[in-house]
Amino acid sequence: MAAARVVKQYERGVVFRLGRLKDSVRGPGFTMVVPFVDRLRKVNMQIVTMPVPAQDGITRDNVTVRVDAVIYFKVVDASDALVQVEDYRFAVSQMAQTSLRSIIGKSDLDDLLSNREKLNQGLELMIDSPAIGWGVQIDRVEIKDVSLPETMKRSMARQAEADRERRARIINADGELQASKKLAEAAEVMSDQPAALQLRLLQTVVAVAAEKNSTLVLPFPVELLRFLERAAPQAPVAAPAPTAPPAVPPAEPEKAQLPSESGRQESNTGQD
Repeated sequence: MAAARVVKQYERGVVFRLGRLKDSVRGPGFTMVVPFVDRLRKVNMQIVTMPVPAQDGITRDNVTVRVDAVIYFKVVDASDALVQVEDYRFAVSQMAQTSLRSIIGKSDLDDLLSNREKLNQGLELMIDSPAIGWGVQIDRVEIKDVSLPETMKRSMARQAEADRERRARIINADGELQASKKLAEAAEVMSDQPAALQLRLLQTVVAVAAEKNSTLVLPFPVELLRFLERAAPQAPVAAPAPTAPPAVPPAEPEKAQLPSESGRQESNTGQD
């Protein structure tokens, strides 16, 4: 007496008769097995999406990181997936974790952050080599996230800020150099045509007045002052007027000396 079994479209049936594997794999649809003699094991042939737990590691440039990934695989040989390995899902998961730690140790931090496509390919090859013997094919491996310490994040932020500032200064200096060259060319042209400088000055004044709508003080060109100074006739210089000699104050008349008291007494004695 046979028992009926149904195998779905995405499954394959592996029959063990008295513990021995039968060569034929049952395809999707209706199939018959012998009760108590045959044992039918169904294997899912769909692509399986398995997340790889985050792994801590130290990169080649001595940076501690935490990396997680996701792996896509499918069974290509249902018999090997049941016979060659006890649990192919667990085996693929463990192989993915060890391979991910190995990739972290062989890579630099910049590669983990910017060159993930190459790392994904290397990780896929490391997992696919042993998985072939299990009847499993690795379809794709993707690194999802790279977690960095806070100190490293701050250092990278400062580095990025310094790099942006450096590029901004280079661009600014390049612009100043180009502007100086153009100004030098304009100065050469204006030196040949002085009227062009005056027109440019008037245009600047008009533009500022239109924008600010305020009272402006118009500077008087120095070149025009020099031109008027050269064109003006030279006036004759007047001779200085003769100066009178300084007046000599008149001499004071000498006062008559009066006889002293003793002289008067002597004269009086002679008369006596």
